[in-house]
Amino acid sequence: MSTRQTLIAAVFAAFVLPSAATCLSDAEVAALMAAYSARTAAANPEGLSPADGECTRAKLNKLLEAAMGKPVGYKAGLTNPAVQKRFNHDSPVWGTLYAPMLLTDGAIVEAAFGARPLYEADLLVRVADEAINRARTPEDVLAAIDQVIPFIELPDLVVQAPPKLNGAAITAINVGARFGVTGAPIAVQHTAEFGNALRDMVVVVRGNGVELDRGKGSDVLGHPLAAVAWLVQDMAREGKSLKKGDLVSLGSFSKLMPPKPDLAVQVSYEGLPGTPKVKVGFK
Repeated sequence: MSTRQTLIAAVFAAFVLPSAATCLSDAEVAALMAAYSARTAAANPEGLSPADGECTRAKLNKLLEAAMGKPVGYKAGLTNPAVQKRFNHDSPVWGTLYAPMLLTDGAIVEAAFGARPLYEADLLVRVADEAINRARTPEDVLAAIDQVIPFIELPDLVVQAPPKLNGAAITAINVGARFGVTGAPIAVQHTAEFGNALRDMVVVVRGNGVELDRGKGSDVLGHPLAAVAWLVQDMAREGKSLKKGDLVSLGSFSKLMPPKPDLAVQVSYEGLPGTPKVKVGFK
């Protein structure tokens, strides 16, 4: 190659952009769903933009809905700065919840309930008024919900290499939604005191009676109800909204931990009325 040809090739190469990642193909999403259903590790979605992750999530949710029925709610993920840091992402993400995912208090679950099973302390709220879709503050959210529900989420990161997941990839796998255990609902008090109690509560995780971790309500975006305010704005971007009766999972009040056989986990919410608790056992 002549010097001139070499120079032209170098200049051309400098202006050629790397090919952009795209939404996973229908076949790739079908393979992801097959792995999810079989509780085996799927190939990591890699190189996705946020829009690619959202597109892939939409395709996956069509398959999940066909298998599990209409959504019963949504989950906000990466709402805790510690979890954001783990996945190298600086904002929340969200996924969809289906009725078969929600188990009752005291459920006994296989420790290998997924390909990459984990558990964490969480909390659900129930939508009472569709005015929630205009919420911008925790106070706005509080006015539009009627229940808070103790919740141990049992996510499944599902892929072969979870440490390689980033925000877009977590979105693509529906934020790892697999199961969650629900406690007895607590009636919401539409008062500043109740809102403050949610912000200031201490959430304690115990395994076989030994404390494993603890967090505060304010660990989730400064106030746990801020997760809902974020969610409705992000859903609106895609032309979606919450409806009355929907459940919303607020995110992590503890670190993500791997389940083990013969482990009994209890999460308590100190500072909420009656110090509510929820339990799950692993076999």
